[in-house]
Amino acid sequence: MKTFFNVEDLGNLQTALAEAQEVKKNRFGYQELGKNKTLLMIFFNNSLRTRLSTQKAAMNLGMNVIVLDVNAGAWKLETERGVIMDGDKSEHLLEAIPVMGSYCDLIGIRSFAGLTDRDFDYAETIVNQFVQYSGRPVFAMETATVHPLQAFADLITIEEHKTTARPKVVLTWAPHCRALPQAVPNSFAQWMNAADVDLVITQPKGYELDPKYVGDAIVEYDQRKALEGADFVYAKNWSCPGVTNPADYGKILSKDMSWTIDTEHMSWTNNGKFMHCLPVRRGLIVSDDVIESQNSLVIPEAANREISAEVVIKRMLESL
Repeated sequence: MKTFFNVEDLGNLQTALAEAQEVKKNRFGYQELGKNKTLLMIFFNNSLRTRLSTQKAAMNLGMNVIVLDVNAGAWKLETERGVIMDGDKSEHLLEAIPVMGSYCDLIGIRSFAGLTDRDFDYAETIVNQFVQYSGRPVFAMETATVHPLQAFADLITIEEHKTTARPKVVLTWAPHCRALPQAVPNSFAQWMNAADVDLVITQPKGYELDPKYVGDAIVEYDQRKALEGADFVYAKNWSCPGVTNPADYGKILSKDMSWTIDTEHMSWTNNGKFMHCLPVRRGLIVSDDVIESQNSLVIPEAANREISAEVVIKRMLESL
C-alpha cells in the first residue's frame, strides 16, 4: 500500500477489520517491520489524538518517529506555483518535500481545508504534491477533504459495539461557532457506505455533502425522522460544502441549536450509542448528559485511533 486516503486503499474491508482485531490483541507483535525505519509526521495544523495515536502506533511497530510542526518549527512554506516569493514564506514546498522524503521511509501528512477556494481544497493540492515529489508512501492524518484514520477507527468501534448484524448509523450535522471542514463527515460517509450498515445523513438545507461521499446513503432533512431507530448517532459539524451553491463554500449557514444532540434526541433512537471524533464543543454539538452517558463511545472511539493507524502503517511497511 503506497497511499492511504480512501476506504478503497485498504482493499477488502472485512479483512482489514479482522486485521485490526489481531493488531489490538498483539500491538507489539510486528516490531521487526519497523526496525530501522523512520516515520515523518508533518503537521500543518493542530492535533491531539492524531498526533499521539499515530506516533504510538509507529512506536508499537518499532519505528523511529520524527514530528514536524510546519507552522511552529520550520520555515513557512509556499504551496502554490508561479508566485514571486517576496512575502513571509521562505521556502517552497517543491524543494521542501524531496528533502523531507530523504530523511524517512513513510510520511504522514495533516493539512486542513482553507475553506475559501473549493477547487483548491477538493483537488487536495498540498497532499498530492507529497505523493508526487516525496518518493515515499504517504498517508493522510486528515486532509482538506478526508480523514480516513478517523473513519477506520469509527468503523472498528461500531463493529465492536453493534448488537445487530446491520445497524442503522446516522450522521447528523450539529451547530458550531466556527466554520469547520467536511473531512470527517466525508470520510465517515464514505466508509459507512462501504461497510455493512444502513447509513442516514441528516443536515439542514444547504449543507449537502459532495455526492461522491454521500454515495447510497439516505439523506433526510428532518433530524427526528432520521434519528428514529438509530443504533449509532455520529454528531459532527461541518461548514457549507458548496455543492448546491459554490459561493457559499466554507460558510456557516445555520446555528440552529435544535440540532444539538441531547437526551431528547437520543430518546428517539434504538438505545443508540453516541459517537464523535473529538474535540467536541459541549452545549453546541452535544449536551453533557449525553456525552457522559453509558452510551457514549467517544473514549473507546478515540482509543481505536491507535489501532487504525497501526494497521495502515503496518501495511505500508509490508509494501516497502
